[in-house]
Amino acid sequence: MFPEFKSDNLSEKEKSIEAKMESNKKEVESLLKNSPLSFANFLKPYQTIHTELSDLSTELSHIHSVKNSEESQTIYTRVIPKLTEYYTDLGQNESVYNAFLEIQKSDKTLTKEQKKVLDNEIRDFRLSGVGLAQDKKDKLKDLRIRHSELTNQFSQNVLNATNSFEMILSEEDVKGMPEGELVAARTEDGKYKFTLQFPSYIAYMTYGPNREKRKELYKAYSTRAPENGKILEEILKIKKEEASLLDFKNYAELSLATKVADTPEQVLGFLRNLAAKAKPIAEKELKTLRDFAKERGQEEIESADLMFYSEQLKKETFDYEEEKYRPYLEKESVTKGTFRFLESLLGIQFQEVKTPVWHPSVLCYDLVIDKEVRSRLYLDLEARKDKKGGAWMHNWKPHFIDEKGKETLPIAFVIGNFPAATKDHPSLLKPNDVVTLFHELGHALHHLLSRVGEAFVSGVNGVEWDAVEFPSQFLENFAYEPKVLTLFAKHYQTGETIPQSFIDVMVNAKNFQSAMGVVRQLEFAIFDMLIHLDSPNEEGVQKILEQVRDEVSVIKPPSFNRFQNSFSHIFAGGYAAGYYSYKWAELLSANAYFSFVDKGVFDLKLAEHFRKTVLEKGGSENAMVLFRDFYGKDPEIEALLRLNGIAA
Repeated sequence: MFPEFKSDNLSEKEKSIEAKMESNKKEVESLLKNSPLSFANFLKPYQTIHTELSDLSTELSHIHSVKNSEESQTIYTRVIPKLTEYYTDLGQNESVYNAFLEIQKSDKTLTKEQKKVLDNEIRDFRLSGVGLAQDKKDKLKDLRIRHSELTNQFSQNVLNATNSFEMILSEEDVKGMPEGELVAARTEDGKYKFTLQFPSYIAYMTYGPNREKRKELYKAYSTRAPENGKILEEILKIKKEEASLLDFKNYAELSLATKVADTPEQVLGFLRNLAAKAKPIAEKELKTLRDFAKERGQEEIESADLMFYSEQLKKETFDYEEEKYRPYLEKESVTKGTFRFLESLLGIQFQEVKTPVWHPSVLCYDLVIDKEVRSRLYLDLEARKDKKGGAWMHNWKPHFIDEKGKETLPIAFVIGNFPAATKDHPSLLKPNDVVTLFHELGHALHHLLSRVGEAFVSGVNGVEWDAVEFPSQFLENFAYEPKVLTLFAKHYQTGETIPQSFIDVMVNAKNFQSAMGVVRQLEFAIFDMLIHLDSPNEEGVQKILEQVRDEVSVIKPPSFNRFQNSFSHIFAGGYAAGYYSYKWAELLSANAYFSFVDKGVFDLKLAEHFRKTVLEKGGSENAMVLFRDFYGKDPEIEALLRLNGIAA
């Protein structure tokens, strides 16, 4: 029913990808000879062969992300330009484009899903330069190949810089830190090692007692990969040229052509409206923090102090200590309990299966609804040195029915970088780690529960980028629900359920400094949109960032901070001129979430309605149409403010 994932033989994967590209070219030429052309004899098999190519390239990119090695770097660097060239040539193929137009005009049997596939393909071909003069097509192809090389190098530079730094500390420098963090950092010779891997970095920035060491660690983290300054400059130049070739004023407008939002001005208006509501509250939050630090002898707090004093203030205000929760959030227990929650919320069951995996800590599950196996999920949650930082969902195979009537079931990977278990100590999570797990599982469910028959609009495929975060943000909100926490928060040694008093404190502390968090995200989103309205050089990018910070931020980082050099979301991911999507989708998710909360969380009728109107529909319809099908009206900003504890 499901293929095995093979993590070895990378050279064979490379050969398979190259062979598939060549066979696809021949197959497309053969399909074009069908007469008359129809969705059934052209677009069905066309989707199948390109889904097969996508599956192969996903296998390679996945291993490159979770089992990074010199071999994977070499092979991935060779393959990416070839794939980019293949898709650029395909997107500029006039014969294929004309076939789409012919089918759109003449095939009267199209379903709604099939019309969406056609509409998307025609739009994307136009955005790929079909119809351009040959010299412009060649130029666009060269730009996109170069862009793929640069984004890969940007990402690799960040990973290399992250892995190259370590700070060895003595007992004195870690005095008073939580035992769980010390266990993770302790070396064989009794010292303590902290790195720029996110769990390690956050641990010392939150609890590290030595201010100078915190500042050293912060500087190393915020100045990673300085060579990326010139790379992002070239990336922005390429994006501007690409937009110009396609008759867009700037890359921001090109980016929005595939999103729900209409114009950069609309996006910036939304972000700045939210900033106007959040910044005054964020300023009050910062004043409270400064006063707190001053009472403890720290006259002026800097960026390297924020997490440290915020944690202390949170502890004093709410009697909240994140470390107290970790014994109740053992990774395996959280995972199993989360599955029980999803069974109660959405009627899904998870059955663990034994199958080859790329690391011993990886787990695999089949998703079952009404006794029917619907999809497969791999979980790879622990941090490793050969693994890209952060957390993400990677879809391997979509649900679809091919031209022969064969059904393919979806498969996805959820990747995290939670503290690794040792032979003496399990992986104990923080509450924020649980939120991250819920978030990525939301992405996975959006893909894995799809019932769409067309591969190109199934699951997360074809979903507008500014709505793709909707299901993930919807699900992450439940990580703070008391009814949910009691399902999985059990002490790893005693099995005791987390005390109600702990839950009350965590819920009360949920929106601690939430306005500061909101303006931080708005800083990223406005910066992202503004730099894509033009193509500033390295210095110009920094200037824009400083201007945005003047507008919406409440604390200025030190002048050496170059966070943009590791801003992989927009320079090595899919969020260029689209980082606002997190807040845009959060607006949808907040409205959907409170519709559940206001009915007591577990409401099977509402859950089935959500599953069928949103999760099962994937990208087969405009995301706002699907949202309205579920919610009955447009989203309201009051729900977003309520979610963040910000008064309207």
